[in-house]
Amino acid sequence: MSPLPWRPASDGLTVALRVTPRGGRDAIDGIETLSDGRSVLKLRVRAVADGGEANRAVTELLAKAIGVTKAAVRITSGATARLKQVTLTGDASRLDQALRDLVAAHKPTGK
Repeated sequence: MSPLPWRPASDGLTVALRVTPRGGRDAIDGIETLSDGRSVLKLRVRAVADGGEANRAVTELLAKAIGVTKAAVRITSGATARLKQVTLTGDASRLDQALRDLVAAHKPTGK
């Protein structure tokens, strides 16, 4: 199994994301391994990548999915790219468990 796309940070966790704007629905699609071997958490949002709408949708989706406030989710790099880094502020062990539970619900059932 590939490494998880999040790691501890001084105030919580840092998570690597791959976002698909105009993805038809707001959803978290699990973990993907990129061609360079890095793992990312895949998200899709209905919002377009214009005027920060997709970024707002990403922070709202993540906050709701892991049970934190929108203010606890901050995009720290990649604001205009599909590959982003976000910081989740809070108790790192609780956030880690919430992400693990979320990813477990999105494991592929087979090929």
